[in-house]
Amino acid sequence: MKKIKITKDASKAWSCLDAKQYKQIGTTIMDLLQDPMPHDSQQLKGALNGERRVDMGEYRIIYAIVDDVIEILVIGKRNGDEVYKKWGRKSK
Repeated sequence: MKKIKITKDASKAWSCLDAKQYKQIGTTIMDLLQDPMPHDSQQLKGALNGERRVDMGEYRIIYAIVDDVIEILVIGKRNGDEVYKKWGRKSK
């Protein structure tokens, strides 16, 4: 059985969202339990640990799959590079 692990930074970003976006992100995260590599997800270039991203509305979720754990690393806006900058700092 797969499990979800959410980093402190991702949890903080998620908790600051409006109710609608909060629910959408939660639904997407729970859907990853059923299908950790949905058709609209992509592996990130330069990912050393197979990190992937999936989009939900105007937000992007960066996550990694390690054994039976789906670790949510970063949640951020799609526009701009901030979500990738946050991920880059974590992956080094």
